[in-house]
Amino acid sequence: MTVRPERIVVVGASLAGLTAAHALRERGFAGALTLVGDEPHAPYDRPPLSKQVLRGLFSTDTTLPRHPDLAADFRLGTPATRLDLDARRVELGDGSRLPYDRLLIATGTRARPWPDREEAALAGVFTLRGRDDAQRLGAQLQAKPRRVVLVGGGFIGFEVASTCRDLDIPVTLLVRDAVPLAAALGPRLGGLIGEVAREKGVDLRLGAEIERMEAEAGRLTAVVLKDGERIEADCLVAAIGTLRNVEWLDGSELDADAKGLRCDGYCRALRADGGVAEGVFAAGDVARWPNPHDDGALVAVEHWGNARAQAAIAAANMLAGDASAMRRHDHLPDFWSQQFGLTIKLVGLTEGADALAVVHGSLEERRLVAAFGKAGRTVAAAAIDSARWLPAYKAAIRERAPFPPIEGAVDQPRIRVQEP
Repeated sequence: MTVRPERIVVVGASLAGLTAAHALRERGFAGALTLVGDEPHAPYDRPPLSKQVLRGLFSTDTTLPRHPDLAADFRLGTPATRLDLDARRVELGDGSRLPYDRLLIATGTRARPWPDREEAALAGVFTLRGRDDAQRLGAQLQAKPRRVVLVGGGFIGFEVASTCRDLDIPVTLLVRDAVPLAAALGPRLGGLIGEVAREKGVDLRLGAEIERMEAEAGRLTAVVLKDGERIEADCLVAAIGTLRNVEWLDGSELDADAKGLRCDGYCRALRADGGVAEGVFAAGDVARWPNPHDDGALVAVEHWGNARAQAAIAAANMLAGDASAMRRHDHLPDFWSQQFGLTIKLVGLTEGADALAVVHGSLEERRLVAAFGKAGRTVAAAAIDSARWLPAYKAAIRERAPFPPIEGAVDQPRIRVQEP
């Protein structure tokens, strides 16, 4: 008979970590529960930071609600520095050691810094990931900089660009690729969002990269592009991706690298030799797990919904005992974004998609649902200001429906399959 754990340590005090803590208590775990976080703040919600917080609509205090009877020991502002699997012990930056019976790793990601350290240290150069980042950048935007330069063609860059235009701040958005948002939405939908951004006054530069920054007295004054053009700006936001927080696992024998911490379908962390690390689980942005909706291909996603769903499954499995009583993590990734007056929702993953069909609305109306196909099967769907039909396509993706999955529906245009 499997002995129920008496001590559970959760490394990562954010959405996934707090969700798991609540789930453990709801499932009857009455033992010692410790949450470790490298930030000094209590667990908080991140999505509002690049949306409402920067606009000044919310304060930077987006603390997540906590059950009054959670009875957890929060070790905040103290990062984990080492994991000893054999001793079942986590070591912290203050020198303390936390023994565990079960361990959840939910350390998430951090913003990828600007590669040139001297330029990254200039006043006026920002990244946006955490609460402190949002507070600093929000104060800069409220002071109305002369021009903001955004670097990066992903959702964060576009959301910040939208905020700048709402605040009537001139903004230049530099995208290295030929089409923005192509990795998530494909070239056609990504191109559409780029068109909308330009109409809203964004100076969108495609295929553009920075050669160097210029500064006076330690403060950013301009950027020079690789084609030689100089753009005066006193604020730059590097939205160039994220790094998974796995460095503290070096030497632990876990299968962790820049792609994340590998785990199995039950959220159990795996060793480098492929075996299960006894008592160790993973959830949230740091986890790299087999996606059952893509034939088990390993995936790591930075989605709010997945962090909650995966944390709940991990918590259940930490208390389940052997694998026969465990549940598989089968969350279908989903994501949403608000920018330039549009609400964009995505379900599934578009990576590897070879076909696109607008199944409701139209690109011209900028109100649509588009389905993505891969090898004849529906793998993703995106909605722009038209989420009514999205649940039907979510079900079709789960059912591995052929592409396109729904034909002859009300208000559906004549479907034309094309490249994404």
